[in-house]
Amino acid sequence: MSVVEACLRAEFAQLELSGIGKVVSRGFGDPDVLPLWVGEGDVATPWPIRKAAIEALEAGETFYDIPVGRRELVTALQAYLERLYGIELDPARLVVPGSTMLALNVAVDMVLEKGDHVVVVTPHWPNVTSVMRLAGAEVTHVRQEARAGRWHLDLAKLEQAIRPGVTKALYVNSPCNPTGWIMPAADVRRVLDLCRERRVMVFADEVYHRNVFAGDVAPSFLEVAAPDDPVISINGFSKAWAMTGWRLGWLVAPAGYRTQLAEFSTVLNTGATSFAQFGGIAALGDAGEAIVRDLRESYRQGFEIVRHRLGGHPKIELREPEGAFYAFPKLRGLDDSLAFCLKLLEEEKVGTAPGYTFGPGNAAHIRLCFAMSHDKLDEALVRLVRFVDRHL
Repeated sequence: MSVVEACLRAEFAQLELSGIGKVVSRGFGDPDVLPLWVGEGDVATPWPIRKAAIEALEAGETFYDIPVGRRELVTALQAYLERLYGIELDPARLVVPGSTMLALNVAVDMVLEKGDHVVVVTPHWPNVTSVMRLAGAEVTHVRQEARAGRWHLDLAKLEQAIRPGVTKALYVNSPCNPTGWIMPAADVRRVLDLCRERRVMVFADEVYHRNVFAGDVAPSFLEVAAPDDPVISINGFSKAWAMTGWRLGWLVAPAGYRTQLAEFSTVLNTGATSFAQFGGIAALGDAGEAIVRDLRESYRQGFEIVRHRLGGHPKIELREPEGAFYAFPKLRGLDDSLAFCLKLLEEEKVGTAPGYTFGPGNAAHIRLCFAMSHDKLDEALVRLVRFVDRHL
């Protein structure tokens, strides 16, 4: 063992690229690749949001701001969440530390330490378990199950996985990346009751909250949780408003920790980018609601293209998502999703994400993002089907 290796934490030294990263690293920047591999489309953030940030830059908004978020942005978020969920929200519980991923790190560091146990509902985005394992936590997965063409979560299995007096936290992503599953409102209440009873913190990842195909918003833990309940809601601007590159997210914490959150935000990031926050304010206004609706309709049409190209194929089991903007098909005869995705990239110039990286039990799946422009999406799926027909 080298001197450097002896100095490093084992959790850090053992990190490796996720399955998504392993594929993206092979083809990123290649103009011939049709990229369905990451969670974004190919349309720039709509102009009203960009315009607000440009004007802020031109006005010289390039200085430090309040670490927990600019007052105008926090106020706009408070009004947005109160309007969306019909709740009253103390703005002291809101924090805008930077990206949504940073907000998840804040939540994890608030709760977990070495030796703790956390339950993760899976399939899940791979970075989720990485941040928990970096904290030294033990992770147990509870996998969604496919029934009648859709994804479901067995709450009895979830309850069995939560060890009384041992489990410290539960992570739930709804709408879910990669399956598109949405936790029903009745189940949100049942899970909150269970976690309240067993003194387990809920990490409620709700970043796809507006990416739903029925209604206007997915059920939220914020709708049912009291200010002192064990819930940290994690959210952001990336998905609902096509703002992935802005790195702007927020969290809603239990009441009573404003000072600690402010200091923690200072330690981690000294606050979100100043001029980007003006884009967030614009997104939360009237123009932002029209953007959410237009993007949602585009994503709905995107899945119809997926259904047309992949549905009914003898080698492809396609389940309909309720939200987010991913398909997570199972390919009959596939046992190495990483090798499949790398070969697909090499032969057909289509970028997808291998299923194994989304947790155990997914080696026969791939994930594809249908937020892409429809003509490019259709061409990518034609190539994918051609590849499946040739190799499976």
